[in-house]
Amino acid sequence: METIRVHSDFHAAHRQIGYAGKCRHVHGHTWRGSISLSTEMFPRNHLDMAIDFGDLKQVFRRMDHKMLVGESDKEFITAQGVDPEGVVVIPGSNPSVENIAYYCLDGVRQVIEHQYPGRGIKYYVELTLQETENNIFVVETEFVI
Repeated sequence: METIRVHSDFHAAHRQIGYAGKCRHVHGHTWRGSISLSTEMFPRNHLDMAIDFGDLKQVFRRMDHKMLVGESDKEFITAQGVDPEGVVVIPGSNPSVENIAYYCLDGVRQVIEHQYPGRGIKYYVELTLQETENNIFVVETEFVI
């Protein structure tokens, strides 16, 4: 079994629409993410490398200094004066840590599919997303690409 692990952080804001507490207001975090990607043996590219660490870190970094919004947050999605490049729409009603983690997981899948499409290889992924020092969400899954 071979494993690639990367860690990265990014700074992003979000809010939770419909939440009764203070998180209903726009606020930001320094998010910390980790990806652990394993398979029996990684395919190698022309440089004899499996997957570039930077490509996996980019899964997190593409959200750096952005406003993360849910699909239902029309205020930010269609707002006049808001630069659309500064907004990332996260699937689901709110950009909860859970939904953001699954958005990142989809990014991991896209990195692999782009580099090694249709190989029929089973990958195991553990993705950790730390919203604050004390609040962490972990998702583990496997998929075949």
